[in-house]
Amino acid sequence: MRVLVDDFVERGYFGIILTGGEPTLHPELPRIAAYANEQGLHVRLITNGSRLSQPDFAQALAEAGVRLVHVSVYSVRPEVEARLRGTEDTLPKAYAAIDNAARFGIEVNINCVINKLNADHLHENIRVLVGQHPHIRHFVWNNLDPSMGRAEVNQATFTPRLAEFELSLQRAMKLLHKSGRTFRVEKVPLCYMTDFAWASTETRKIVKGEERIVHFLDDKQTVRQTEWGHIYTEACDVCSLRSICGGLFDRGDGYDPAELHPVFVPLQPVVEHVLGDGTDPSQKPLSFSQWKKRFTRAERDESAPAVQRDASLIPVGRVTDRGERLYAAKRKAEGRKAEASGIAMERGQDEES
Repeated sequence: MRVLVDDFVERGYFGIILTGGEPTLHPELPRIAAYANEQGLHVRLITNGSRLSQPDFAQALAEAGVRLVHVSVYSVRPEVEARLRGTEDTLPKAYAAIDNAARFGIEVNINCVINKLNADHLHENIRVLVGQHPHIRHFVWNNLDPSMGRAEVNQATFTPRLAEFELSLQRAMKLLHKSGRTFRVEKVPLCYMTDFAWASTETRKIVKGEERIVHFLDDKQTVRQTEWGHIYTEACDVCSLRSICGGLFDRGDGYDPAELHPVFVPLQPVVEHVLGDGTDPSQKPLSFSQWKKRFTRAERDESAPAVQRDASLIPVGRVTDRGERLYAAKRKAEGRKAEASGIAMERGQDEES
């Protein structure tokens, strides 16, 4: 992992996000976090809160230099959370993790995957979480990826229609905005969050020209992304926000592109909101006119040579023996859990027909 951390430092990145699976199950997590922190990276963690609910572990992460944790809470309704987690009594642990992190000086955000089972009460989640844990200042929603996990072969159970969560998401964002809290939304087309288009993670990365990099501890290994490759329709061609919209993320053919529709709102206020975000330490001051020149030039310059990287940096997509062993072990464990829950497993690459 030192090689990966050094790679991020070499590329001038602000920080890293340790995620999974469940990263707190990694035996070297505190050491990895400590090394990244020592190299000057901002270290954050996405977790279900199971281990962070233990005060000693929360303290160890704080001392290792973890600055921020995203605790995943899908629903404040216990029966829905249990259905989504595949196990009972996870909410008390998540709530304990939230309080433990704050106790030891770690900032807390909430992550939530939008799916068919929670699509109608995203705003209810906000009311309960803010009421019980008023120190939480930031929330992140990720629309479900229908190609991942149990959703791949249980799409009818978990994959929502965009229209099913539109109203509840709008209410949730309004609640947070009114309270002075911040939020981000991933994998949701701007036609379903137009009033808060500046909060789209994809839009913000498009506007700022950022790269997304993920290193998986399975056979995917390192993935870097600067182009989204998401779905657009002919209706999108006339949309005023088309150039800064991430489109429809649908790698599993679980969504209906016919749900996409154009919007006709000014582009400039959205871009200026992103450029003027003082909470983003990586964002350098830039006027809309300066941005427009750079953005137009970048769109036009499709023949620019690729940036040359240090040959010693880890190759993208490399598959290692250790990575394959970890992946195989993870598949077996997930298979046992899925069988016990009566839910079909997603197909692995070696199981495709």
